[in-house]
Amino acid sequence: MPFTLPPDATGILPDRMIAAMADAGLILPEYPFVESQIQPASLDLRLGGIAYRVRASFLPGPDITVAERIDELKLHEIDLSDGAVLETNCVYIVPLLESLALPPNIQAAANPKSSTGRLDVFTRVIADGTRRFDMIAPGYHGPLYAEISPKTFPVLLREGSRLSQIRFRTGHPLLDGDELEALHAAERLVDSDDADLSGGVAVSVDLSGEGSDGFVGYRAKRHTGVVDVDRRAGYVVNEFWEPIRARADRSLILDPGEFYILASKEAVQVPPDFAAEMVPFDPLVGEFRVHYAG
Repeated sequence: MPFTLPPDATGILPDRMIAAMADAGLILPEYPFVESQIQPASLDLRLGGIAYRVRASFLPGPDITVAERIDELKLHEIDLSDGAVLETNCVYIVPLLESLALPPNIQAAANPKSSTGRLDVFTRVIADGTRRFDMIAPGYHGPLYAEISPKTFPVLLREGSRLSQIRFRTGHPLLDGDELEALHAAERLVDSDDADLSGGVAVSVDLSGEGSDGFVGYRAKRHTGVVDVDRRAGYVVNEFWEPIRARADRSLILDPGEFYILASKEAVQVPPDFAAEMVPFDPLVGEFRVHYAG
């Protein structure tokens, strides 16, 4: 079934169009999609059956494939078919079960799933012939790979585990300042009477502890057990995290090499038919920006 877009289409493709792309052979899964793999504005990417432990992170560049670079840098192979543990501070490359055959008017961008980020598993997607992580150019035909490096917890992964997601877009959908102001006026993107919308919606860290009984976040414990990434709501929080209480001066000293999850001061919403991503703006003072596209 052919896949077509209106000539003036711009924005991030929703779930129905992602399904239509797969039906048209623009997304090529090795196995049929599983339940919930297609999200409202993204597609979860699944790990294949082999992980390659490599000496270092890399980008293939324009003249070599990822597979060729793996052959140069791999230390050993790990079978994921029955599950395997990936150790902290090691770098692994895993071929994904989804490959692409994009038309010239559709590009793609990948990012870690939020659950992956909360486990401090550093992951990004690589494609053949690319100079940037997580970015797939319009017209790309070829396989996809995940670079994975657990930073805090050793993780148990298996074939089919989903650490990353990919969004498909056409045109230039990122909202500019005027468009963001208009959308905020119509939808109230952030619950603040003096919202800062310059360069995206500003989101900062809340260190007051107000409304949360003095609680402001968590710090990850070291030397914990293995985390099975496919096990949902199956762990006791205090086995992996220690709570952080607010200080009287509303400050927090972050120790180098430690992993924290902190509450935001602002609550944001993403209206239907839009997508958003959070990017660092001034991490030293705990400020980030939410960029909207649609």
